[in-house]
Amino acid sequence: MKFLLITLIAEKNAARAAHERFREVVDNALLAEELGFDGFGVGERHERPFFSSSPPVVLSHVAALTSRIRLFTAVTTLSLLDPVRAFEDYSTLDNLSGGRLELIIGKGNGAAQAKLFHVTADDQWDRNRESYELFRRLWREPKVTWEGRFRPSLDDAETWPRPLQQPIRVWHGSATSRESVDLAARFGDPLFSANVTNPIEPYAELIRYYRERWAHYGHDPADALVGAGSAGFYAAPTSQEAVETYRPIYDARIALFRKVGVEPVFPTLEDAVERSSILVGSPQQIIDKVHRYHAEFGHEVMHLHADGDGLTDKQHRATLELFQSEIAPALRRDLPSRPFPTPLLPARSAIADTAGDGSVAAALPAGGAFTEQPAS
Repeated sequence: MKFLLITLIAEKNAARAAHERFREVVDNALLAEELGFDGFGVGERHERPFFSSSPPVVLSHVAALTSRIRLFTAVTTLSLLDPVRAFEDYSTLDNLSGGRLELIIGKGNGAAQAKLFHVTADDQWDRNRESYELFRRLWREPKVTWEGRFRPSLDDAETWPRPLQQPIRVWHGSATSRESVDLAARFGDPLFSANVTNPIEPYAELIRYYRERWAHYGHDPADALVGAGSAGFYAAPTSQEAVETYRPIYDARIALFRKVGVEPVFPTLEDAVERSSILVGSPQQIIDKVHRYHAEFGHEVMHLHADGDGLTDKQHRATLELFQSEIAPALRRDLPSRPFPTPLLPARSAIADTAGDGSVAAALPAGGAFTEQPAS
């Protein structure tokens, strides 16, 4: 099994400066590479309380400071974007990263961002499908002639720069809809189940549907590839310690839901541990739970939250270290997965090159990837 850390760059503290939150995101990406995670992902949202309106910019910065880890979008909201502009941004990022980019696409969520881009409930799925069909061709074809409903037509159009990966792997993010599942199956693309809001059953049903449609479109069932999310993570040496530490974090989340008028699906931490995808407990409890989910999903990739989510920096690092030392090795052994693509270029950051020993960490100033400098 492969493991990603993913962030939507949410910020509940309205007074916090954006640059501080971005510093935290980049430092978490460096930590992910240091600890041996397979990928780091940045979501895309265009509304409060998220600072994730520009994933290609954030991931380009991460690419410059890392050399190994795969870079994911989670998700790229193609229903909102011009697919030509999205192609240009991500093709640039693919080159800068040495071919480490992977896309997870989806229509996106949120009424505010749909209003910002003039997308309606009636056309969002058509926009997502049409944008992906064009985006896919742009990645594969040096010149494209195309006509659709939602952007101007193209006549023998060239797009630059050409990407490094030919083609890039595109996952389709799915939370509740059969439309995104069918689109993934139709093109023979992998599926990434959000798996964060509800009990396991609706997600398992969508994944079964994906495999059915995969076969319907004539693909080899053995080639289907599934990833799945998690609604939270905290591991400690004992279950009692894990629950005691995570309870105030979960209770604060529930209070926030109710404050904005959303009744939580799992009102208590115990209920969430029992029925949701949240991973809170001892290493063995978490290993057992991932096995139970794998029996339903057959997934080969899993994501954890990249953010501390209320943990101290020390607690956050310690629980990720525990994951990599005791949980990940068991899951990699028991639930083998296909390898991720190998970077096409031996990408090394400019900062790492100046360090002398080839390491990013040795080149970073004290305090992380960002350090405030006195005014000159």
